[in-house]
Amino acid sequence: MKKSQREIVDSNRKITRRGLLLAGIQIGTVTTLALKMRSMQLDHAEEYRTLADGNSIKIRLLPPSRGLILDRTGLIVAGNEQNYRVTLTREEAGGDVEPVLQRLAQLIPISDARMTELRDEFSKRSAITTIVLADRLTWEEFSTIAVNAPSLPGVTPESALSRAYPRAGDLAHVMGYVGPVSDYDLSRIEDPDPVLRLPDFQLGKIGVEGRLEEVLRGKAGARRVEVNSMGREMRQLSRQEGEQGATVQLTVDAALQNYAAQRLGQESAAAVVIDCRTGELVSICSSPSFDPNKFVRGISTKDYRGLMDHDHRPLADKTVQGVYPPGSTFKMVTLLAGLEAGVINSGSRFFCPGYTELGGRRFHCWSRGGHGSVDAVKSLQESCDVYFYELAQRVGIDRMAIMARKLGIGVKHDLPMSAVSEGIAPDRAWKEARYGQAWQIGDSLNASIGQGYVLASPLQLAVMTARISSGRQIDPQLIRSIDGVKKLPEDFPPLDISEASLKVARAGMDAVMNSARGTARKARIEREEWRMVGKTGTSQVRNITAAERARGVISNDQLPWERRDHALFVCYAPYDAPRYAVSVVVEHGGGGSTVAAPIARDIMLFALNGGLPPLDAVPSNQRAEMEERHNAMQLYTPEAPRPGRSRA
Repeated sequence: MKKSQREIVDSNRKITRRGLLLAGIQIGTVTTLALKMRSMQLDHAEEYRTLADGNSIKIRLLPPSRGLILDRTGLIVAGNEQNYRVTLTREEAGGDVEPVLQRLAQLIPISDARMTELRDEFSKRSAITTIVLADRLTWEEFSTIAVNAPSLPGVTPESALSRAYPRAGDLAHVMGYVGPVSDYDLSRIEDPDPVLRLPDFQLGKIGVEGRLEEVLRGKAGARRVEVNSMGREMRQLSRQEGEQGATVQLTVDAALQNYAAQRLGQESAAAVVIDCRTGELVSICSSPSFDPNKFVRGISTKDYRGLMDHDHRPLADKTVQGVYPPGSTFKMVTLLAGLEAGVINSGSRFFCPGYTELGGRRFHCWSRGGHGSVDAVKSLQESCDVYFYELAQRVGIDRMAIMARKLGIGVKHDLPMSAVSEGIAPDRAWKEARYGQAWQIGDSLNASIGQGYVLASPLQLAVMTARISSGRQIDPQLIRSIDGVKKLPEDFPPLDISEASLKVARAGMDAVMNSARGTARKARIEREEWRMVGKTGTSQVRNITAAERARGVISNDQLPWERRDHALFVCYAPYDAPRYAVSVVVEHGGGGSTVAAPIARDIMLFALNGGLPPLDAVPSNQRAEMEERHNAMQLYTPEAPRPGRSRA
């Protein structure tokens, strides 16, 4: 069929359009190839020439700068310092590292022991693993290696950052420390960040450093480098810096922490200071301490063994890990349980002849002659054991345990610290589950005075005191902010305890400190605006036999240190407007009133005064001793480093 003229014209137009489109595609393709060839020949000519000459391009990770840790005032308590080091990769050294090690030993001092360690390390690791040959080099040593780099195949001089703790042991238990990543560390991580495999990369091990590792670590950078066929780095092609870890601000005051550490001295002890309004832990100090810088640099076997073998356990954080029979500091728990259950009121009295008889067994009061007729306030004021023995039989252990948990004992508080203990607030179900035994009334009597199965940490005792003082469910806080973002709660709910019952407990604690017969009167604060109230505690760590009681109980100073009683004290101030609560536990310290109370009083005064306690705040007969003690201290200085505007 013959096509019309119009059909012929339309057909020609279509063919023309398709031809033009095809030609355009061909031109575009040719142009793209031409531009690519131009880029390869001109823009990247040097790079491809490098490859052609036997060189290669490698990507090297850049470790990020670890985030800073600050105290509540902005002082750096964990920072970074410059570290010059030299590394070697066996593959880049041609497979044989021995000649390189020998040449290196001629440039910088390397001991025979270190050479043996390096040979052993290279034999265990793969050929592509980078090993740190030496670190913390001087600038002169570092420069010498850099100048001689052409004769050291596979060796890379590096400038890196290393963790440093300018306050040394003051906050060691709080912050923890970092150390090189071990095979064990990697085995615990499901998908390890590649940066963790960098030579001697530092990972948070314990404390805040460990618990906030991912926050503090940051993100790695990278650089593209040219290396020759011998593995020697020739030049850097590009560099992208990593992202520094977050800045973490603690609630702890470094100055108060320093004072608390020195006030505890070389005692095996712990002190906790908590803000009764915000729950902030302004000091949380375990003694004795250790220098975390030694772990960063690789602690020696001798130093580590010395810490492990020390009878005062410097590596243990006694503030949260240590749990102790709370002794008479627990009596507020028993009293409040009785008041809330309606078993007693503030005027209820029990007679104390010096003991309670139960099932043919005598439960003794600390005062052999007894206290006579005792009411609620006097029971705390003179710490009468018999009052609480009688009360325990009426209130029962289950209600005592409920009250203990309301006040923070037997509860694991959520803090970014290592091995935070739950303590024990025992009840009938607990004993059955733990020992398969029924609860006995005698168990209740022991628990009522903080002995027997009851265990509490210094942190829990401080929380208990803060809750009694405020009437609110104060929870301890350790992190103030992360990268400037506030992490503190706005408020805390009220306790499920009546204000009337709390007032009785507070009045009893006031009598302990400020009445003529109070057990801690000698440790009182003289300034009325800082009026302090508290409770002493002494917990036994040994059984006292009937025979020993008959001939006279052996005093603590006549016993070996490890058999002496623990000394405890809790307090808060000011009485009418609580600001801080303090707990102090001195292991095997003896009496709470004579050992723990004066320490807690001085720490409280430093917190309230914002500096050294004024001498006129303590009884006149103690001022000379306090002045002498302060003169002997090497106190914190305000010249500690602060971060600049930049996070770098």
